[in-house]
Amino acid sequence: MRGLFRAGLGAMAAMGSAAALADYKYNFPTPVTPIAHETLHVHNLFMAIALTLFFGVLALMLYSFWKHRKSTGHKAADFVAPKSTKQWMWTLAPFAALLILDYGVFGIPAYHAVKMYEDSKTAAELVVKVTGSQWMWQYEYPSEGIKFTSQMTTPRAQINNQEPKGEHYLLEVDNPLVLPAGVKVRFITTSNDVIHSWWVPAFGVKRDAVPGFLREFWANIDTPGTYRGQCSELCGKEHGFMPVVVNVVPKEEFAAWVAKNKPAVSPAASAAPVAAEPVKTSAVELAKPVKVAAAK
Repeated sequence: MRGLFRAGLGAMAAMGSAAALADYKYNFPTPVTPIAHETLHVHNLFMAIALTLFFGVLALMLYSFWKHRKSTGHKAADFVAPKSTKQWMWTLAPFAALLILDYGVFGIPAYHAVKMYEDSKTAAELVVKVTGSQWMWQYEYPSEGIKFTSQMTTPRAQINNQEPKGEHYLLEVDNPLVLPAGVKVRFITTSNDVIHSWWVPAFGVKRDAVPGFLREFWANIDTPGTYRGQCSELCGKEHGFMPVVVNVVPKEEFAAWVAKNKPAVSPAASAAPVAAEPVKTSAVELAKPVKVAAAK
């Protein structure tokens, strides 16, 4: 019994230390957005509660097996009839505890996280439209007039195992999405063909791009850097070749990038069209017969 107790403590300590390591391969990536921080917090809270319940129930079961074993003279109880108050208590008490746990301990943090995730319009400073296609992404900054596509650049030789695979195998593109750090960005997703899904794990966000629909989410990245993700919705034979790469830069650098990539507008195109002045014709002139020249 003491050995099982020590083994349980060792397992809990190992899991706890793993949860504390952000770079541990089985854990979440380092969060860089409020949503990602909240998601990690809710995950760790739920795991702590679930593990506590698991080991608590396991310890109670093992203790009951050991304490009430047949070799010490205990006999199995008859629970068929009549139903006792104790039986009802031991049946209804865990049920009530689970309801309180689900709706109180689990429900409130989950509701807060979902509400935060869906608040995409409040105080958004930048709008980015993401359109999925077979098999690439198109990014558009409507207010800035910038639009470009982003496709994977991993060589086919690496995919066919003809060359050594690079550091960012299947996660490299020709035109990454560029975003400013510390700015709330509202994303709008859609698709040209089938359902895709834009996903960056470090942002804690994933949203399907559905043809014919505009769906939205938001992110406020607090740390500049390069973040990578993928399409997470099976969308065809090239589904595995739709990476997402986001370069997050300081605000000043983003402003310079926008100024460099914003399409130039010619003076003639930017000038407002002048409306032609309407021709005023009196009723007397309209009444005059129209002279038609005779054909020669």
